[in-house]
Amino acid sequence: MRGAIKFLLDLALWTLAAPLAMALRLEGLPSPYWEATWVYTLLGIPVKALFIALFGLHRQAWSRVGVRDLVRLGTAVGLGGAVLLAFAVVLRAYLPMPRSVPLIAMVLAFLLLGGVRLGVRLYWEGKRGKGVQGTRVLVVGAGEAGSMVVREMLRHPEAGLYPVGFLDDDPNKRGQTIAGVRVLGGLDDLPRVARALEVEEVLVAIPSAPGSVVRKVVDLARAVGVRYRILPGIYEILSGRVGISQIREVRLEDLLRREPVRLNLEEIAGYLEGRVVLVTGAGGSIGSELVRQVARFHPEQVVLLGRGENSLFLIEKELEASYPELKYKVAVADVRDRDRLRRVFQLYRPQVVFHAAAHKHVPLMETNPDEAIFNNVRGTQNVVELCLEFGVERLVNISTDKAVNPTSVMGASKRVAEQVVAWGASRAALGQVFVSVRFGNVLGSRGSVVPVFLEQIKRGGPVTVTHPEMRRYFMTIPEAAQLVLQAGGMGENGDVYILDMGEPVRILDLAKDLIRLAGLEPYRDIDIIFTGVRPGEKLFEELLTAEEGAEASCHEKIWVAKKSPLPSEFPHLLEELYRVARLGDDLVLRQVLKRLIPTYQPEGVPATDGSDRV
Repeated sequence: MRGAIKFLLDLALWTLAAPLAMALRLEGLPSPYWEATWVYTLLGIPVKALFIALFGLHRQAWSRVGVRDLVRLGTAVGLGGAVLLAFAVVLRAYLPMPRSVPLIAMVLAFLLLGGVRLGVRLYWEGKRGKGVQGTRVLVVGAGEAGSMVVREMLRHPEAGLYPVGFLDDDPNKRGQTIAGVRVLGGLDDLPRVARALEVEEVLVAIPSAPGSVVRKVVDLARAVGVRYRILPGIYEILSGRVGISQIREVRLEDLLRREPVRLNLEEIAGYLEGRVVLVTGAGGSIGSELVRQVARFHPEQVVLLGRGENSLFLIEKELEASYPELKYKVAVADVRDRDRLRRVFQLYRPQVVFHAAAHKHVPLMETNPDEAIFNNVRGTQNVVELCLEFGVERLVNISTDKAVNPTSVMGASKRVAEQVVAWGASRAALGQVFVSVRFGNVLGSRGSVVPVFLEQIKRGGPVTVTHPEMRRYFMTIPEAAQLVLQAGGMGENGDVYILDMGEPVRILDLAKDLIRLAGLEPYRDIDIIFTGVRPGEKLFEELLTAEEGAEASCHEKIWVAKKSPLPSEFPHLLEELYRVARLGDDLVLRQVLKRLIPTYQPEGVPATDGSDRV
């Protein structure tokens, strides 16, 4: 019903433009032109009705009309006017008709139809804005995201948010008014503006803002006692839409943000589109995010393989809701079970494999070294050999910075897994690419330090840190998954790719940030205690061995480790490793690992120079 009323109103206003144009051109309507005016006006009605319907002008939401709506309106009026201009040329042969009338009518039609739309929008925005009582919000970022969220606030006063100003470091925006809200200064002006305007909340509305900017806003807002929130980062806003519902509390990953990853989408789509993709460890943090990212590139089918049925069930339900068009299968299987794994390969015939299944907890693997070998090494060998047997086009193995100069069984097992992939690459057929991708800790992954700290803060403390100088590299889960996909697309057979992790972060600083983000103060509200370095842990992680070195790749955030030769007795050493793991002889197991990886320096095992490591 509402659409019909809009249709009739548009038609009436556009029809009115014709006699108005005649009157303007002739400074009135002399009687010799009455007949021409009526004929021209009536002939135009079906043409105008047709263009209104074709361009869907009656379906536009007038209270939210924007630039694109006006462009569409202008196109409809222009094309309709061109048809009516042809009518006028024919009509002039029979009746007096000034040549400029159709052009004047076009301009009048656009002004009338566009004017009524803008009038309705201004009316509703004014009505919504009257007497708005809500939290006084200062928006940091006067770009696209900031202007969109301010308009949303003005349109929805029921959300209880009232924008009082923008802050933006771009000098060209100073003093400008966006959606009726003024840019009041730069980021350094936050304390002054917040006090002057009695600001109650600061909103960071820059999805691509680096962590240093977010941290600065948080520090300034805390200094003046103002609440702070944020729009999600660029990884979370894939659709480009920004709304009030996406405003959330500042999280740790916001403080650690780096420049957003720029992907070569064509390169990634080239090896994923229309392919059967198998992800091992698909229920885990990295595996499940890889599934989400792969789904964007229209694979033929995704096979989710893992041994934790509950985690697989959860990602399956998420795919049903978020990716209903995606074809996928779930295979409950253990990568250590070669026969079961072989049946999965036979059934689904994967063309691309992401191997993310692994044990990852350093202290647990120190006390259960045989499990690290069976899962991380034997499981990887099973995957590699089946990829060779079934002609898989690409295998991407997920590795870790703990594989570099390892001091733990977990790190050593992942380094051997890299060697297994390199061994497979040396046997790969033409067109097959086997690579490893090495990166550090992932924020928010299951069992990582951040969820542990959050749980300790929730309980009231203390927060436990192993050593005041403990440092680690960190990435967000989406960032890591996207770079893994990119590295897989770059595939030079046998390469080990290293993701640019930025600067390492001190774990103590991480703990303090989390306490402050919870609205508390370290050592006053929540204590921090040091528990000592755990078995197998290093104070600093590395991304390269001294022997490797790195070369730049075609992607700014991905490096390539120089290839290291495998020990000549590599297959024999692998079998020896499995034998001693089955026997449960932990000391001999570590000695075999050291023969495979000379830079491995575990507690109690002689170093390569003959001295004991203390």
